[in-house]
Amino acid sequence: MLELATLGLLRREPLHGYRLTKLLELFMGCCISVNYGAIYPLLRRLEQRGHIGSLSIQRGEAGPSRVIYQITPQGQERWLQLMLEKHRESWVNSRARFMVLFCFFGDLTPEQRLLLLNHRLAQCEGRLTHLQSEETQALFPDKYQRVALQRAVTMVQQELGWLQELEYQEQATAQVQG
Repeated sequence: MLELATLGLLRREPLHGYRLTKLLELFMGCCISVNYGAIYPLLRRLEQRGHIGSLSIQRGEAGPSRVIYQITPQGQERWLQLMLEKHRESWVNSRARFMVLFCFFGDLTPEQRLLLLNHRLAQCEGRLTHLQSEETQALFPDKYQRVALQRAVTMVQQELGWLQELEYQEQATAQVQG
């Protein structure tokens, strides 16, 4: 997810590593944990793969010089591939991944947004069915466990409502543009 978020932010503007880290923390902090130690190795890997390039070196006022990175055409293709990839992962990771994807919805076509929304809707519907099943309900005999389970059900229902509203809006947008 860090690669996706990094490429997504570099699509918007060239950045140096420190600024990129701060934006990732601010922009993605609700979705992913930003490990400062992972940013510069990631930038080196992305540069080695040809997904980003060094634009210039900016002299620091009081500190060291900073390399400004920009995304390349190959990086643009890699970003889109990462955006549209389907993953088999835990519920928690899928939720975080969707929120990262959602932060870049403005850079996709209505059709691509609908594809991602429909995928997330299916994930949420599957999760809700699982949480509401008798088998799952039987696993929570304690009063507080049942309350926690009900909270989880409510959260998935709220996300489903939000996603359904987004889907409706995207369908309307696609019809107007189509």
